Amino acid sequence: IDYIEHCNDLLSYKEFQKFGTKKASDRSKAMVEQLQHFGVITSKKVAEVMEIVDRACFVPDGTPPYVDSPMQIGYNVTISAPHMHAMCLQLLEENLKPGMRALDVGSGSGYLTACFALMVGPEGRAVGVEHIPELVNSSILNIRKSAAASFLEQGSLTVHVGGISLETQNSWENRTFISTVADGRLGWPEDAPYDAIHVGAAAKEIPQPLIDQLKPGGRLVIPVGNIFQDLQVVDKNLDGSVSIRSETSVRYVPLTSREAQLLGY
Repeated sequence: IDYIEHCNDLLSYKEFQKFGTKKASDRSKAMVEQLQHFGVITSKKVAEVMEIVDRACFVPDGTPPYVDSPMQIGYNVTISAPHMHAMCLQLLEENLKPGMRALDVGSGSGYLTACFALMVGPEGRAVGVEHIPELVNSSILNIRKSAAASFLEQGSLTVHVGGISLETQNSWENRTFISTVADGRLGWPEDAPYDAIHVGAAAKEIPQPLIDQLKPGGRLVIPVGNIFQDLQVVDKNLDGSVSIRSETSVRYVPLTSREAQLLGY
């Protein structure tokens, strides 16, 4: 059963209007409870993290944050629907234990990177890579408003515009960040290898650099395809071999270069 389309109907804007007068923590909890009720969230840990990391911190002002639908965040990029975040977190849960390392490619709003940070804890490492500098800047601001702010402060959570060198500096509270511009298909080798890698955009094929950056025993979750896409789960076995399976049909924006992204290709 393709429950993704089913959940889009069940968890509509009308469904969540009744939560509009509640405070943010209650609305976030209500969103999670709905996803649990319809069988989308089955993990206690994922439910806990999605309650704590308030989606309202990661969507533009005026956007209904708890509707189960992707939302535009600018630059032809979306924040995924809550059910997709839940699915990916559950697929990666065993690879997001305290002390583990996680990479979020196409980190966009920063929401899933923040969730990763809470799951791997301060002794772990959560890394976001996004090739649009403006989104990196806004995602840092989003994370600072969220329950993951302390992880950003202490350095166990970082967000990069990653890959090839570009001379640019961004000031944040008298701190200077020297960023580089990248193609997310190259991952972020500086903090590799990773126990978990998530890709938030669809690749035509699985990029080899991402497989190379997986630890033995690690898992990559990535949408693959063009018009027709599958969410693929890639497991690197302890001997270095790779197993691939398709989880479900999905529809994501393409994983591409910054220039193509801005042009809407």
